[in-house]
Amino acid sequence: MSLIGNILWFILGGALMGISWWIAGVLAYLSIIGIPWGKACFVIGQFAFMPFGKEAVNRKYVNDKDDIGTGSLGTIGNVIWLIFAGFWLALGHLISAMICFVTIIGIPFGVQHIKLAGIAVAPIGKTIIDKW
Repeated sequence: MSLIGNILWFILGGALMGISWWIAGVLAYLSIIGIPWGKACFVIGQFAFMPFGKEAVNRKYVNDKDDIGTGSLGTIGNVIWLIFAGFWLALGHLISAMICFVTIIGIPFGVQHIKLAGIAVAPIGKTIIDKW
């Protein structure tokens, strides 16, 4: 079922938001300082292309330990991210969600956009895992 959802998602707007994440990643890579944000953009961009059957979780819960992205430096990084790019990606997902919520068939897609908007606000310290 997630394969059908992912195909419909990709055709009906997921490709646009995934490309938006990748563009933000390329822009982040243009500066050496932005490489951690760029890496997160490419991981979450891939998730934005095909979100059904996967979920974003904190790396601390997956690895059972803190790392640089899940500690206080990750919080500072997320604040910087929100100021420069996170707000715009989250806004794009929220607008896409509103468009999806217009139809009954679009409600699951709108819910995914809301989840991605939350990730867009604070992507540092997140990883993507398969749902079981």
